[in-house]
Amino acid sequence: MNKNFYITTPIYYPSAKPHMGHAYSSIIADFFARFKRMDGYDVHFLTGTDEHGLKIQRAAEKDNVDALEFCNNISQTFKDLSKTLNLTNDDFIRTTEIRHKNSVQHLWNELKKKDEIYLSKYSGWYSVSDEAFYNDDEIEEDNGIKTAISSKSPVEWMDEESFFFRLSKWEKPLLKYYKDNPDFIQPKSRRNEVISFVENGLKDLSISRKSFSWGIKVPDNDNHVIYVWLDALTNYISALEYPNTKSKLFEKFWPASVHLIGKDILRFHAVYWPAFLMAANIKLPSKVYGHGWILSGDEKMSKSKGNILDPIEIIEKYGLDPLRYYLVKEVSFGNDGNISKEKLEDCINSDLANNYGNLCQRTISFALKNCNKKIPEEIFFNKEDRKILDNFSNNLEKIRSEIDKQNINYYIDFIVNGLFAANKYFNDQEPWKKKDDPIRLNTIVYTTLEIIRKLSFMLYPIIPESSLKALKIFGINESEIKLSSISDHNFLKPASNINSIDILFKKTEKKDD
Repeated sequence: MNKNFYITTPIYYPSAKPHMGHAYSSIIADFFARFKRMDGYDVHFLTGTDEHGLKIQRAAEKDNVDALEFCNNISQTFKDLSKTLNLTNDDFIRTTEIRHKNSVQHLWNELKKKDEIYLSKYSGWYSVSDEAFYNDDEIEEDNGIKTAISSKSPVEWMDEESFFFRLSKWEKPLLKYYKDNPDFIQPKSRRNEVISFVENGLKDLSISRKSFSWGIKVPDNDNHVIYVWLDALTNYISALEYPNTKSKLFEKFWPASVHLIGKDILRFHAVYWPAFLMAANIKLPSKVYGHGWILSGDEKMSKSKGNILDPIEIIEKYGLDPLRYYLVKEVSFGNDGNISKEKLEDCINSDLANNYGNLCQRTISFALKNCNKKIPEEIFFNKEDRKILDNFSNNLEKIRSEIDKQNINYYIDFIVNGLFAANKYFNDQEPWKKKDDPIRLNTIVYTTLEIIRKLSFMLYPIIPESSLKALKIFGINESEIKLSSISDHNFLKPASNINSIDILFKKTEKKDD
């Protein structure tokens, strides 16, 4: 069985500081990376910044700074965000790096050598904001301003010499690939969207520009820079040392297990990228997953709309793990999600403080007073104990299977239900009434502690700092967190110490406006 796992975020466009949408993609990718490591996989997790194109050049000119200096400053904010979000990324790729430039130019030469590229003239609509080309039927006009229907971004007419990629040639091979690999594009609604687009016919794609200079030069033609998306998409293999396809990184981790992206860049990843790879005779990634947007009100967040939610401000007020938990639980993965302060506070108070934090505190408090501050030694599981413990071992393969389908909703529901069941078990078993039956008292405490341990293991990919604090109860460190051990009902060693811990989550006080 292949135990390698390669996950990527989109590489972010550093024309402005990071917002909640960037944080969401990164946190979800980190969840999958941590889960797979916990399940014994060798993981490579990539994120980074896409730093070329006319949008960047104009932003730098507006600030009256050199384009690279502009990118250096903004890219650093994304690197800093990775640390702030407690991401476990193994690499951070910048498209201004030499390693990336060499990869892109090599890929260009390969496509040119295979007669996949030719010189012609491009005339059509282009959105600088989206760095995307649009057909006439994808454009609308309002008050004399033409915009892309999908993104509402302004478009402008372009008319210039350009190199083209023979995208139309790959229409039928792409449709066949989608049919033969039904899980390649997920969720299903995105797959249907892509198939419909390709079935409507593909035109050859303009892949160079002459009207600006900020980008990777076309080999042997300094008048052209390579189209920003051909440049950007190559990051997924340039980070694995392409064109050295015999490198350990490339051989081990390509093809990627999943490209995690926002739905607005689905066409680039599910049509253009696989076509480039097919043309260059490179294996395609296993999956492209287009998640929904994080909305502010009913609109996607964007700098131009002035509706940006700053993740740093949320973290400073509520903490990182509450934000991570909230984004994983309350945004149904694959769909758009509208975040609000009220829902976040409800999450903190109900799920984290009451269900998880309180379960830990009350169980520890009881165990410290009644079990000599030790894991109980004499235990005997009855039917009720076995039932709640077996729920984990009976569902372990289901958990793995659902995560492989990117079904985060199943995973978080399992945890929430487990927390409710654990609190109900402790209440119903009433260990405080069993002081004349030490074996039963010990068994209830041991069972509840085991459930806390199992749930803390499962919560680790979502709220790593808080779950590690909870695991200090048992003296368990990060390296001991293994998914397989949630099937072990005797993981905790009898007579080992039980440690007290600080309150995991403080309730937020809701103030009337």
